[in-house]
Amino acid sequence: MTEDKILFNSSPLDEFSGDIANIVNDAESRVSINPDNADAGLAKLVLTLIELIRKLIEKQAMRRVDGGTLTDEEIEKLGETLMKLEMKMEELKKHFNLTDEDLNLNLGPLGDLM
Repeated sequence: MTEDKILFNSSPLDEFSGDIANIVNDAESRVSINPDNADAGLAKLVLTLIELIRKLIEKQAMRRVDGGTLTDEEIEKLGETLMKLEMKMEELKKHFNLTDEDLNLNLGPLGDLM
């Protein structure tokens, strides 16, 4: 009786493990929270998530506008809402001394978040 063997090539897995290690060791992409800067670290994390969601909503809105599924009134309201949200984000970034680069996390092999 012959035993079937499964051949396993670990080199892609090794490369992936190395990429993960680089992400984990990349101090710039971490949100650093300690007792002295807890509010700033938390603000950075929350604003990063909000900015990601805002950009996704903006892209979806543009698809809907391009697809012709919105009325002129809906397009106007959507544009005004997105503009106000962007202005509020700028205000919050200024309040917490953050830049667009601060809100962009490096995801290693996947590239930057935004």
